[in-house]
Amino acid sequence: MKKGSKRNTSQEHVSKKNQPPRVKRTKSSKPQSEPEYFEDQRNLEDLWKEAFSVGTEWDQLDMVYQFKWDFSNLENAFEEGGILHEKKVYLFGCTEPQLVMFKGESKVVGIPVVVAVVSPFPPSDKIGINSVQRESEEIIPMKQMKMDWVPYIPLEDRDSQVDRLKSHQIFILRCTQRRSALKNLKLDRLKKYEYCLPYFYQPFKEDELEQSTEVQIIYPVEPKPIFCEFDWELDELEEFTDKLIEEEELSEDQKDAFKEFVKEKVREAKKANREAREARKKAIADMSEETKAAFETMRFYKFYPVQSPDAPDVSNVKSPFINRYYGKAHEIL
Repeated sequence: MKKGSKRNTSQEHVSKKNQPPRVKRTKSSKPQSEPEYFEDQRNLEDLWKEAFSVGTEWDQLDMVYQFKWDFSNLENAFEEGGILHEKKVYLFGCTEPQLVMFKGESKVVGIPVVVAVVSPFPPSDKIGINSVQRESEEIIPMKQMKMDWVPYIPLEDRDSQVDRLKSHQIFILRCTQRRSALKNLKLDRLKKYEYCLPYFYQPFKEDELEQSTEVQIIYPVEPKPIFCEFDWELDELEEFTDKLIEEEELSEDQKDAFKEFVKEKVREAKKANREAREARKKAIADMSEETKAAFETMRFYKFYPVQSPDAPDVSNVKSPFINRYYGKAHEIL
């Protein structure tokens, strides 16, 4: 048995020797995937987003960014030959709700707009707060609303230290109010952000209020107050009052009291107009020639997004109006 075992083992050893060498299996290489290409970021690509959208409701901001808006027209304006090239510019954003078409469907969309102010100094350090619901207009320092003009750093310069950069030419209105902290704000404070308007005072242009001869009348009477407008140049008080009585808005026994109330409001409005004119004249008189020249050459440009397949077409809803303080833009782009 033992000899047989040895013989078998020896035969196996010989047969293994005579076998051809085993070919090593090579690992098949995985097919190489196509290289991915990413578009280079444009130097001013996020400029329109960095300019704070003043007066836009906080919960609507994300809705504005749901579309891929194209503001290449704003970027090109800073290139050689553009209207903002090598100029000192201050930018702020806003939104304009408009009914527009997108992919065959009409919907109300908050359209982002950027206003560029060409000026050697900040156009204002104040914010106006006004709404239909608020009784009076407030004009306050913008810092009270955590807003300020800050330099915009183009993408290619963001690795540099700010103080080492060349003199800044582009400034944006920025708000440092953190959205995560909004829940801690009182409702009135929160609503103020929705009623904010960038403020601008042009001393060489007579204000609408200076020119106005109308007064808003809110006469407190039961069962409900009387709301009306009285024009001291066009309306005759006696006829105006009689008409309210005729329409049963005012009772006969309130006639004299109402007339005195209107007269007092007219006196207050005329005084406010006179003080505004005097303040404007004083501001001009105290102004340096350099500042006067800056106000006279200041220009406002209003940028809308250009047409693109990724966002609604806004070409039919453009308006030169900025707000009640700035008035109309010199040019729409």
